[in-house]
Amino acid sequence: MCGRFAFYSPHESVVRLFALDPDTPPIEPRYNIAPTQYVAAVLGDEAATRRLAMLYWGLVPSWAKEKAIGARMINARAETLKEKPSFRVAYRRRRCLIPADGYYEWQKQPDGKQPWFIHRSDGEPFAMAGLWERWQPPSEPEPLVSCTILTTSPADSLADIHNRMPVILPPAAYDEWLDPKNENVADLDRLLVPFAGPLEPVAVSRRVNNARNEGPELIDPLADQQAVDGRL
Repeated sequence: MCGRFAFYSPHESVVRLFALDPDTPPIEPRYNIAPTQYVAAVLGDEAATRRLAMLYWGLVPSWAKEKAIGARMINARAETLKEKPSFRVAYRRRRCLIPADGYYEWQKQPDGKQPWFIHRSDGEPFAMAGLWERWQPPSEPEPLVSCTILTTSPADSLADIHNRMPVILPPAAYDEWLDPKNENVADLDRLLVPFAGPLEPVAVSRRVNNARNEGPELIDPLADQQAVDGRL
């Protein structure tokens, strides 16, 4: 699954990678983004224009009776998108990109779960495939726009850490994925595969387990942090 991630790239590189309007407001760097928080997402329209929006992480279907269902919808398995009522319409019509610089995964070990920060080896940001939905709260005037992150089987290099990973899309697929007129999900299925690019897992401190903790030190290699702690 993908239950925590980081997004801190400079604004200029984000605008360039996702072909956004240069006047797009910058996003605050975050190193411990958690479910039910608002996350940056790239959306497309029928004119092939892209925009950055802040969406609630935890998809709330349009037919939901309460917002709380979103906490159980932070991820959607790529293999069952066309079958699940919560995701199948959004898969056809409401797809998005979730920018990230890396994501966290927890590996089971004898002394507990060890968190790993998984990022591109070249340090570049990437886009996780997502879906979005609009839900109207019964007692509020404005709709809630929410999202989920798609997951697939892991790349071979990450299989020892966890049995799932987010679907990471190459830039060449962004237009096809974001096009709301493209409802050919049978063809889109080919994109929902383990990322073939260079990914590097780094063991990090268990401080990331607490969603209230923030800051760039969370992605520092565990060995470096232990060395610093040992000198204090």
